[in-house]
Amino acid sequence: MPPDYMLFESFKLDYDKYFNNGLDSASSLVDIWSPHIFLNKKKILDWGCGPARIARHLPSLLPTCEIYATDYNEKTIRWCKANIPSVHFSMNSLNPPTHFESDFFDVVYGISIFTHLSEPNHQGWYDELVRILAQGGILFLTTQGNAFKEILTSPEQEDFNSGKLVVRGKAKEGHRVYSAFHPTEYMTSLFEQHCTILVHHPGIKKEWGIEQDSWILKKK
Repeated sequence: MPPDYMLFESFKLDYDKYFNNGLDSASSLVDIWSPHIFLNKKKILDWGCGPARIARHLPSLLPTCEIYATDYNEKTIRWCKANIPSVHFSMNSLNPPTHFESDFFDVVYGISIFTHLSEPNHQGWYDELVRILAQGGILFLTTQGNAFKEILTSPEQEDFNSGKLVVRGKAKEGHRVYSAFHPTEYMTSLFEQHCTILVHHPGIKKEWGIEQDSWILKKK
């Protein structure tokens, strides 16, 4: 298990959510991707992996695939490299680019990463993810969509309803309290620049909290 503070930064010191829910999430992702790409001998990237809640389980679920993971937190990546040898871990910066070659990955996924980025980094990171994704590759991303409007202030709701990205930026960018909220129109306009939107699943309010939107994109 990761050190307590590392786990707290990502998952509020919830060991069950980290390991068992991480396995469930990894299995669900495989099921979600499978109708759109044949997951044999593919290169897969976890962008913004944190302490590898999901990535650590993918080698056993997809034994013929190569699993890569990257994050901007040096301590987290150092721990991951020392404890999870089945995944290729590396550092990235808060801002793009990465060190990967163009067209390198078949699948790239980012779980709740755009939710902690500024507006310039929405465009910058989207362009970078598309650059390192192979032609016909799959991009899976989650965002804070319409279901999150209930926690916005009235001025924020007004901006959101007009299709503007809402950013609560009075914290360090990338930190979990730095938060962005994503109108469907805004994300559709962004994603359609380079990809075909295969699936958009709007999140809903659930017993455990508010579900994020999920997007499956295919590089044109």
